[in-house]
Amino acid sequence: MHKIFETLRFNRRTYLDFLDQYSLKQLNNIPQNFNNSMIWNIIHTVVTEQLLIYDLSGLPMKIDEEYISRFRKGTKPEKDVTAEEVLYIKNNMMKLIDMTEEDYKSGIFKNYTPYLSSTDISLNTVDEALKFNLFHEGIHLGVILSIKKLV
Repeated sequence: MHKIFETLRFNRRTYLDFLDQYSLKQLNNIPQNFNNSMIWNIIHTVVTEQLLIYDLSGLPMKIDEEYISRFRKGTKPEKDVTAEEVLYIKNNMMKLIDMTEEDYKSGIFKNYTPYLSSTDISLNTVDEALKFNLFHEGIHLGVILSIKKLV
């Protein structure tokens, strides 16, 4: 699983680069024919990791509930993300992966509620969820790369 966490950190560093390279206005911009913004996609991936790994394992998530309700699957941008919210994500994005890896190594993920993703991938264990999460982040990275050409 070391490679999974290594790749997740690579993804998160890429997201951090976007947060540093683009203005708040650009991060919040929703281009024509898109349903969401760069920042929505970034925060959505952070929230989804917490839902897939912690929530479906029956464990408390380590991100503020407000982010979960605003950026989980099935949501869309209702208002712009603030500079303070961007800072919160920047400060916690890598820490959350570090905590997940530490918790994984310590063996706290003993139970898992099976979940069928919107892409019809069945997740039955935390190992499967970690692998799927990497796939999910890749999808959203592709969307972000498309959006950044238009903002």
